[in-house]
Amino acid sequence: MSLALDPTAQDLLFREARTANTFTDEPVTDEQVQAIYDLVKYGPTSMNQSPLRVTLVRSPEARERLVQHLAEGNQKKTAAAPLVAILSADNEFHEELPTLFPHFPQAKDAVFGERAVRETNATLNAALQAAYFIIGIRAAGLAAGPMTGLDFAGVQKEFLDDDHTPLMVVNIGKPGEDAWFPRSPRLAYDEVVTTV
Repeated sequence: MSLALDPTAQDLLFREARTANTFTDEPVTDEQVQAIYDLVKYGPTSMNQSPLRVTLVRSPEARERLVQHLAEGNQKKTAAAPLVAILSADNEFHEELPTLFPHFPQAKDAVFGERAVRETNATLNAALQAAYFIIGIRAAGLAAGPMTGLDFAGVQKEFLDDDHTPLMVVNIGKPGEDAWFPRSPRLAYDEVVTTV
């Protein structure tokens, strides 16, 4: 059985897509980021929580502040990437639920009144949205370099507040010279999927 999505699009989004480690100096525009968001905002989250928040790091000063919180192996590529995004989970996402989940506006307090419940849900659902964001970057013809090798507390203190939990940093741009490591193996279908 074939997929509904054209094989070329399948390759762009998955089979040929890779984590980029180098980028050209071609800028990534606000219009490109807007188009990415306008596509991926439709990806599902539980009760339409939509807790992902994106902080674009554009200025040289902000870039320098971010690089010091990254693992040594990630610093050079982030310093050179055309655009860097800090993806975080908004632990106060429930404030938007009366608008985002209008058929049950009471969910804001009835389900998500406790901070611990919100944090668990925000982390899971923002991680889903981060994956959509990476696919959206690929759909825009760009490459993504997502990284979790960083000082999370340092990034939070430097760029966010106590209501936002950093999830990852993503370098974004056109792939540069020697951008890819060799493709790593994947598990086979029968190693992952079981039927009960």
